[in-house]
Amino acid sequence: MSFLEVENLTLRIARGPRILRAVSLGVDQGEVRGLVGESGAGKSMIGKAILGTLPRAIQVVSGRISLDGTDLQTLPARERRRRIGAQVALIPQDPLTALNPVRRVGPQITNRLVDILGWDRSRAEARARELLDEVHIPDPDRVMRSYPHELSGGMRQRILIASAFAAEPKLIIADEPTTALDVTVQKQILRLIKEMQDRHNTALLFVTHDLGVVSKICQSLTVLYAGKVIEDTDTRSFFAAPGHPYSQALLHATPKYTDPEDSLTPVPQHVIDAVEAEVTDFDKGLGA
Repeated sequence: MSFLEVENLTLRIARGPRILRAVSLGVDQGEVRGLVGESGAGKSMIGKAILGTLPRAIQVVSGRISLDGTDLQTLPARERRRRIGAQVALIPQDPLTALNPVRRVGPQITNRLVDILGWDRSRAEARARELLDEVHIPDPDRVMRSYPHELSGGMRQRILIASAFAAEPKLIIADEPTTALDVTVQKQILRLIKEMQDRHNTALLFVTHDLGVVSKICQSLTVLYAGKVIEDTDTRSFFAAPGHPYSQALLHATPKYTDPEDSLTPVPQHVIDAVEAEVTDFDKGLGA
């Protein structure tokens, strides 16, 4: 049994279309699973469903989400929030908007330790300094006294990584955590996330549209299209021989930087038409 199990999760907009279609995936303790798809495929909605932060307009039609064998849907709301807060953390996409601009960095890390683990403030501050050191931030005392706007984007993302690991969660959801960073900083942040994940033996669900990132840090991956799982496999098998035509086209469309004159290859229209037909047939099978 995986630490995180999502089984046949179907979401829809109230009185509107489905946005997830019977999605199933699992993440073992210590595993990094990539969740891959185009913009609008439903990747972030899976993360929000796990965290219990779905917008009110989104309805859970069916499905089960369990952590360490416990079905979250069966828990009272307060107990579910407590369990998710203690066992799951998020590394969000944009470090500037994720941090409170009018609060210093230190309390934004220590509050998680105080609220979730019940630590006193002095112990939490000592641990916050250790975490900032773990993510290779020099002069942690100065950084803890700083406001987010006084720090670089890469530094802010390192702070969010430290905060995510602060309370020793069993699962971390990384929602495209390198999107807002430049290329050189992206590589550093990816290396850091993997380093922290290895050190803490955390299950990691890495949401991305970048297959290059998947190839570097993920052991397994799930490919989504229009809220439907297209392929679910280990990373080695996927890059050796993707099984679905859409996956093959995605891999072929990935930019190759070895040849500067090599043009981008879009996913062929006949592949899109075929996968759209799969989604339509799937919806017919589920009913209106």
